Amino acid sequence: MPRSLHGGRHELGQNFLNHQPTIHRIAALVADTSGPILEIGAGDGALTRTIAALGRPLTAIEIDEHRVRRLRRTLPQVRIEHADALRYPLDAPVVVGNIPFHLTTPILRRLLDDTDWHHAVLLTQWEVARKRAGVGGRTMMSAQSAPWFEFELHGRIPAWCFTPRPSVDGGLLRITRRQSPLVPAKERSGYETFVSAVFTGSGGTLPRIIQGASRRDAKTVQRGIDRTRIRAGSLPRDLSPAQWASLWADLGRL
Repeated sequence: MPRSLHGGRHELGQNFLNHQPTIHRIAALVADTSGPILEIGAGDGALTRTIAALGRPLTAIEIDEHRVRRLRRTLPQVRIEHADALRYPLDAPVVVGNIPFHLTTPILRRLLDDTDWHHAVLLTQWEVARKRAGVGGRTMMSAQSAPWFEFELHGRIPAWCFTPRPSVDGGLLRITRRQSPLVPAKERSGYETFVSAVFTGSGGTLPRIIQGASRRDAKTVQRGIDRTRIRAGSLPRDLSPAQWASLWADLGRL
């Protein structure tokens, strides 16, 4: 296939999924949702064809103009858009895609800042999927978004399932927007600042870190920690979404 104006497959970060059991697992997760679907990075259409069989409105975006032309010929029932995933509106209820590994973080940031979609099924780098799902402890970014989104890890996808083979494994991540957020949307900026202050704060122990981040006295902080039922010796990465929301309600708001 001719080289795209945007670069070859390496510049575009294209690692095509060729493992049929994984393709069908992704389609099954999508089938568990409702409404029109937006696929990010259709590539050669392996996932597109399987999702199209669900019989729901499907838009697939692809940055390689040559693949766009071929997909339009072979999948006339699908709306194929020549577009960049970092710019195209994420305005469908369901977003799905084998995300270019080098674009995982910026695409996730776009998704988590957007308000239109309800479910996302994404194949990302394994470490990103694992951390987002809170396996082994939550990162600051996961804690910052957890009041509005639920993250579920649906398996590790070996590198040999892709062509060309990437240097790392993939991870299947499902994100669902919470119907009842744990923190009001209008407080999101302040909440994220509070979480950042706790994750990056000094003090040695969680109570001391929170005291510095919240600018509250030690007794007030300890009462808030006790109400939240945080175990002694916990670190920021150990806190659940509900505990973060409780800390914010008790100690973060000024």
